[in-house]
Amino acid sequence: MAEKIAFITRKQAEEIDALIPTPFHIYNEDGIRKTARDLQDAFSWNRGYKEYFAVKATPNPFILKILQEEGCGVDCSSETELVLSRACGFKGKNVMFSSNETLEEEFAMADGLGGIINLDDITLIETLEKACGIPETICCRYNPGGEFILGNTIMDHPKDAKYGMTREQLMKAFRILREKGAKQFGIHSFLASNTLSNEYYPHLAEILFRLAADVSSETGIKVSFVNLSGGVGVDYRPEDPKNDIRVIGEGVRKAFESILVPAGLGDAAIFTELGRYMLASNGALVTKAIHEKHTYKEYIGVDACACNLMRPAMYGAYHHITVLGKEKAECDHMYDVVGSLCENNDKFAIDRMLPRINRGDYLFIHDTGAHGFSMGYNYNGKLRSAEVLLCSDGTFKMIRRAETMEDYFRTFDFTDFQFK
Repeated sequence: MAEKIAFITRKQAEEIDALIPTPFHIYNEDGIRKTARDLQDAFSWNRGYKEYFAVKATPNPFILKILQEEGCGVDCSSETELVLSRACGFKGKNVMFSSNETLEEEFAMADGLGGIINLDDITLIETLEKACGIPETICCRYNPGGEFILGNTIMDHPKDAKYGMTREQLMKAFRILREKGAKQFGIHSFLASNTLSNEYYPHLAEILFRLAADVSSETGIKVSFVNLSGGVGVDYRPEDPKNDIRVIGEGVRKAFESILVPAGLGDAAIFTELGRYMLASNGALVTKAIHEKHTYKEYIGVDACACNLMRPAMYGAYHHITVLGKEKAECDHMYDVVGSLCENNDKFAIDRMLPRINRGDYLFIHDTGAHGFSMGYNYNGKLRSAEVLLCSDGTFKMIRRAETMEDYFRTFDFTDFQFK
């Protein structure tokens, strides 16, 4: 079985903990840069290619600046994400705004940054026009309906997704947008999440490339770019297959050459929004064992909880765990690894075989770099953890401090209550 290797040691965890107490999320700068460069290389055959990192995955300015240095843009879905991106210096066509149930002020801010607006629904044309007019460059999100099948496997059910337009709506939207002054058009779609097949992106590309060719032939509108969005997954389990981004990029190239080039769209740019792929494996949650309990099961209590990483509680998602300093020890103890929330689903692992864990041991919970910290919350009055960057030179720095009680109570600053 393949192994998952922690990118810090127990000694490093102790050094960080002395200054930035556990729990904390930590990110690997070298890993982030390598992933970004591998992705760029895999799609270098397309002259207009750009990765728009999904800010929702890891909304931290220090991470965004690293990705900016590697040539990435940002994919935003809210006004707050736009403000964060603006603060990092993203503007113009380096910003993609993909939202749904969108407010006028959100469209206005995205347009003010010069970003590319991706419309989720045909009725939002009116909202957009009222907010800021119709920009020259515009994108529309497509939902093919039905089930998305890869080989003989149902990957997802687009018909049940709230996102995107039907084919007929998209064709109509493009015609309306052209009449209102749009000049450059793009197509966007997201059909499945966290896929572990090198065939997903090429198959999605085939669907969107054929749609782009149909748009050209049926409306006379030339599609300038195709945004494949996200969906390329990571191997959360050691035994999971690992996506090969070079194979994926080559598969998309073949579809491009066979569909778009003959349709006269060989200069179309390819965009991606690979938040999970870019960051998940380059981040981890480090937490300390603080308690053990022996009842009908063996429990290890840690100082993190689902507020720090909700995916296991919300989805039953698997995250591999390494006990730092015991990487070579035999996994001969079965534990539930749990947090302190008043919810029985506050478990990072259930019936997990691990080495003997003692109080004070550091647990490295893998693959939390995307949709880890960002999905945090404050149930039971729990406070969000710090975020730490393991720098390329081997040093570490805090890139977000932990929340304090003052932060938690600040939204009551209009009252006479005293919380000190």
